[in-house]
Amino acid sequence: MNLKRLEMYGFKSFADKTVLEFKDGITGVVGPNGSGKSNISDCIRWILGEQSLKALRGTKTEDIIFAGTQNRKPLGFAEASLVFDNVDGKLPIEYSEVTVSRRLYRSGESRIFYK
Repeated sequence: MNLKRLEMYGFKSFADKTVLEFKDGITGVVGPNGSGKSNISDCIRWILGEQSLKALRGTKTEDIIFAGTQNRKPLGFAEASLVFDNVDGKLPIEYSEVTVSRRLYRSGESRIFYK
């Protein structure tokens, strides 16, 4: 079982839908300060169930959701998904691809989805 893809929408600095594909081998994330590298690891932790806002470098629930800019309005929710390749059958289910998603609304309502 391998991590195949990370999909983010409205998570912290990722206002637009962003998809990161993980191919075989080693994947590195590089970029200048403030470009969102740490937000990627925060997103993965959040999808997998992290509850501590402090661990996600935030202080309140809304810190997870894109807050807006001078040119762009804040979003009403954040959603992110991890897609795993299960072709080898390590997960005891009949699907070759498994997706775990999490969504958080500004109201504080949160949902986790598996498919």
